[in-house]
Amino acid sequence: MEKSRRGIQSIEIGSALLLQLARHVRPIPLKDLAKAAGMTAGKAHPYMVSFLNVGFVTQTDAGHYELGPLALQLGLARLQRMDPVKEASQQIEALANDTGQSVAVAVWGNLGPTIVRLEEPIEPLHVNLRTGTVMSLANTATGRLFAAYMPPKVVEHLLSDELARLSKGVNSKIPVVHEVLEASLAETRKHGLSRSLGQPIPGIDALCAPVFDSAGHIVLGILVMGPSATFDSSWDGAVATPLLRCALEVSRRVGHN
Repeated sequence: MEKSRRGIQSIEIGSALLLQLARHVRPIPLKDLAKAAGMTAGKAHPYMVSFLNVGFVTQTDAGHYELGPLALQLGLARLQRMDPVKEASQQIEALANDTGQSVAVAVWGNLGPTIVRLEEPIEPLHVNLRTGTVMSLANTATGRLFAAYMPPKVVEHLLSDELARLSKGVNSKIPVVHEVLEASLAETRKHGLSRSLGQPIPGIDALCAPVFDSAGHIVLGILVMGPSATFDSSWDGAVATPLLRCALEVSRRVGHN
């Protein structure tokens, strides 16, 4: 088994150079590229020559390196094959095990944030949440996550209708509800997470993290929820830390830098 998994070390070393090129938005000199990859310029140079030959990298007139047409071709091929929900589904089972809490994946649907996948821990959480559930924009961690990161024009109609319902049709209350919501959305953007404490379900807390695509657009939210008595709802606690790590990994897998 170990023999069958043996790799080619030179490819792994060369990949470190390509990774550093991907992290730099401008062409970079060989000495700086090599330093960033943790090697000497003399060691890096043969790799760059080979990458030039196959089109993985190109050189500017000044001799600086940047990713080439082959890198673009492979990147586009990967993007065309990516399914954010599939990528998230491969990660949330581990997240449920790590946190001991229920985990769900939500995407933006015609009626708003919609649950498309649910992963229960060993002891499932008995709440009225299932695949196809549409989440409130103002009253849930999932909804506020999308309200915070979606383009305002996309959410404003649904949000206006919901705020009117929350205000029970009394126009004088709408500005107050809207002000509270805006403060919550600002908090979400600050922490990179949205949070609900005992709402809309008493005794249930939740944290929700965004997954972004290669263009920086939110494509889904990963929700973790559990009983308030045992759920760590702090912004950097035992639930938030693995949740953010999971969301970052799924974002990376779907092309976000």
